[in-house]
Amino acid sequence: MIKTIRDAYNTNFSEDKYNVFLKDIDSSFNYKVKFKIAETPVFLPKALKEKLIEACNDIMLVINKPNFKQLTDGAFFDANTIVPNEDEHSKFIQLDFGICKEEDGNLTPKLIELQGFPSLYYFQELLGRKYREHFGNVIPNGFSQHLNGMTSNDYLAALQQEIVGGTNPKNVILLEIEPEQQATAIDFYATAAKLGIKVLCITDLKKRGKTLFYLDENQNEVNVLKIYNRIIFDELHQRTDLKTEFSFQDEVDVEWIGHPNWFYRISKYTMPLLKGDYVPKSYYLDKLERIPEDLENYVLKPLYSFAGAGVQIHVTQEMIENITNKSNYLLQEKVDYAPVIETMDVPAKCEIRMMMLHNSKTNKTEIVSNLMRLSKGEMVGVKYNKDKTWVGGSTGFFEE
Repeated sequence: MIKTIRDAYNTNFSEDKYNVFLKDIDSSFNYKVKFKIAETPVFLPKALKEKLIEACNDIMLVINKPNFKQLTDGAFFDANTIVPNEDEHSKFIQLDFGICKEEDGNLTPKLIELQGFPSLYYFQELLGRKYREHFGNVIPNGFSQHLNGMTSNDYLAALQQEIVGGTNPKNVILLEIEPEQQATAIDFYATAAKLGIKVLCITDLKKRGKTLFYLDENQNEVNVLKIYNRIIFDELHQRTDLKTEFSFQDEVDVEWIGHPNWFYRISKYTMPLLKGDYVPKSYYLDKLERIPEDLENYVLKPLYSFAGAGVQIHVTQEMIENITNKSNYLLQEKVDYAPVIETMDVPAKCEIRMMMLHNSKTNKTEIVSNLMRLSKGEMVGVKYNKDKTWVGGSTGFFEE
């Protein structure tokens, strides 16, 4: 996005350097990353950074409303999905923006969706560090993955404070379904390495009364006091084969690091509650008074799905009329991503996830990092970018 830096990066790039970069990441935890890592980071100019900050602040004004919980009580598609002992703030918030062009040619962000759920906090730190190690000769000083002068050490300290804090790390677990099989497993390994916590499959979590525990390598019982939850509920509900002692609806003596209810409250369900320059028009399908005539400018999204599953980008009136469970769908104005990243062939479009963290000491939710995805297909997902280069997961370096 910053021409001088982009030209320098592209000129200095080589496939050999890129392959060494990938091998370095894979060797960090003796694990081959399952998703495509982009050939380049993204360099974000100061003007776009300021708009992203403004967009995040606008959205947080809604999330911080005293009646936000009341506004989002309808997000739970089934009362049996509600988890006891909900807290007052989502520990983690992800705001995903497509980068677009205004009529005057200036870049601007447009919200795609949002999540009250963790992201790849530790992998992104690793990724940014490896881009600098392998391509640092063209990544200028004064550019950072973080904002407001936050350093990498500050960032890691903030995560440690909020996930582990003063608790013994052995009593803190990262909870997943078959974690070693997940595409994001690299982040789990990076998290465990930095925090010293246990990565645990839900099937290995034991329960006795209100106490949760796991068995260590010597078959000793270890009480679980905190759960850093990484289970996506869409997947959990589909995995009827899992044999577990613990249900999320159980009353247990644990602290949730990222309470599960925020997964529903801060989600696609929130989109129609948001307004402003950085938010596309969004409607609950069951509350839509009339179907827009320009459906080519809209996408149809299931409220309860992940990784883009079920999203329809070529919407027709017949398609809408044939949906029987309209309360489970959202009609959202399309976001026109701009191809702004010059690559070795055609330019790539990009989406940026502003990764936020609630600071328990300041009682404020702040932007702490970012995740970027580059695409040359109709959508950001893998199936739209097969056999393409200069696409995939990346990170942004903000101009200070």
